[in-house]
Amino acid sequence: MTSDVLVSGLRSAGAQALAAYLQAEIRSGNIPVGVKLPAERELSQRFNTSRGSVRRVLSALRDRGWITQTVGSGTFAARPALEESIGAGADELVLDQTSPAELMEARLLIEPLMPTLIVRHASRSDFARMHECLINGERAQTVEEFERWDGELHQAFALATHNRFFLQVLALSNRVRQQDDWGRLKRNSLTPERRAEYERQHRAIVAALEDRDAETAREALVAHLVQIQKNLFDPPVAE
Repeated sequence: MTSDVLVSGLRSAGAQALAAYLQAEIRSGNIPVGVKLPAERELSQRFNTSRGSVRRVLSALRDRGWITQTVGSGTFAARPALEESIGAGADELVLDQTSPAELMEARLLIEPLMPTLIVRHASRSDFARMHECLINGERAQTVEEFERWDGELHQAFALATHNRFFLQVLALSNRVRQQDDWGRLKRNSLTPERRAEYERQHRAIVAALEDRDAETAREALVAHLVQIQKNLFDPPVAE
C-alpha cells in the first residue's frame, strides 16, 4: 500500500503531513527500525492536528507494518516485509551512488522553492519546531550532533510547506547525508567560524519565514546552501 493511498484517506492537512513524514523518515532510515516514536501529544502539537487524528494515522501505519505498538511501552518504528524484500535494494543502490556534489546541486535547485509555500502554509507549531532545531543545533557538542540538527531544521522547512513532495525529497537528502563521504567532508570543512556562520544563516532564514517574507527567505537559503557547497569542497588550510 503506497504512502499516497494512506495519505489520501486522511482528512486534515496535519494528519496527512504526519503520515507522510513518519513513512518517509522510517523508509529513509532517519527513524531507524526499533526506535520509539514521540508520544501522541507531542505529535499532535508538532503537526497541529488532534490526538484522534494522530491515533488514526498510527493505526493505519501499524496496519501497513510501518510501526508496532505495545501497551505500556509505546510506539516503535518498523518496516513492512514487502519493503524489505522488494523496494529496499533499488533505493539503496540509488542513494549509495549519489555523491555529495550531486546532492548539493540538487538541493540548490529544489530547496529554494520551499519558502513560497512555507510563508503561505506554515503554522505556529511549524515555527516552534524550527526554533527547537535552531536551539539544539547551537547547543550541539559534536559535528555529528550539529549535523543531525542541521538536517532536522531543513526537514522542518519541508514539513512547513505542507507538501508531501518536499517531505520525500528532504528525507532522501538526509539519508544521503548519513553516508561516509558526506560525514568526512563535513568534519574536514566545519571550523568553529563556519559553524557560527551557518547558525547565523539558519536564524536569518527562520526570521524571514516568520515575517512571511518569501523572497528574503529564499535569498538567505540560497546563500546558505552556496556557502555549504563552497565549504565542503574547499576545506580550510591547516596552519
